[in-house]
Amino acid sequence: MAAPEYPAIPIIAGPTGSGKTAVALALAQTFPIAILAADSRQVVRGCTIGTGKPTAQELAIAPVYGIDLIDPGERYSAARYQADATLALREMIANRRIPLVVGGTGLYLRVLTDGLVELDDANLELREQLETAYDEQGGEHLWDQLNEFDPLEATKVHPNNRTRLIRALEIYHRTGRPKSEVVAQGAHRRPDYRFERICLWPPRDDLYRAINSRVEAMVMAGWLDEVAGLLATIGDERLRRSAIIGYTELIDVCAGVRPLDEATSQIKQETRRLAKRQYTWFRQWPEKTRVASVQEAIDRVKPLLDNWMDVVNA
Repeated sequence: MAAPEYPAIPIIAGPTGSGKTAVALALAQTFPIAILAADSRQVVRGCTIGTGKPTAQELAIAPVYGIDLIDPGERYSAARYQADATLALREMIANRRIPLVVGGTGLYLRVLTDGLVELDDANLELREQLETAYDEQGGEHLWDQLNEFDPLEATKVHPNNRTRLIRALEIYHRTGRPKSEVVAQGAHRRPDYRFERICLWPPRDDLYRAINSRVEAMVMAGWLDEVAGLLATIGDERLRRSAIIGYTELIDVCAGVRPLDEATSQIKQETRRLAKRQYTWFRQWPEKTRVASVQEAIDRVKPLLDNWMDVVNA
């Protein structure tokens, strides 16, 4: 069966702490699934507790792909994620597993479902220049440039969307053509599979309470010891360069410049801010993709997995 003929692959998305893992584990009790993580933090090796990577017990229930792909401080692009994810999906299907995408990194999910313009990563200098310009001059400044070069794409990009704004300008400067033209002419890598999106959308106050409890549980589970071990093996600079919420704060605790309770409060706040940004991102998805609870998500995904049973049993 050719890849385009496969049933749609379910995506369980949503902000951090919304219950995505609980949905996947519940479904794994009934279906022979394999999970593709779509989480920019979980690709980093060694950063385990604070990124919510699956435990050994969870991995025994369902294999997970898309984690532990790079060392701390190493760059990892959306294009590389798309390539890694495509290989992972092929392997899952070859192994008679039903693929299930689980994660909250909107950019990774976008390249899976929509594809992306293919550019190699050789010209990091240009990207770094654009990143610096955004940080120093603000998104409005770069958005004005994009509106001049590619007004059609500018209508789709908010000045606060740092990643997408930089990407559109990078495409223009490296190809000499606006992104909208490149995509319209088919000069981009299209997805190999079809996807069906389900997005957990809990009430914000409930999510924030869950986030606070989750951070406390991570600290109790030995997160600080994990950070101390990483500092001993890879050092302060590389771990900071990973820019993962919580790790920078706990580096300061290990250095004795910040008390643990203060760092924990800061981690909760930054994680809530991340969730707020994720709500903003997923608001771009159709409202019909949203579900209010873990159980509702399970009920929505089950029929999609049923569609795969003939494939994995063939």
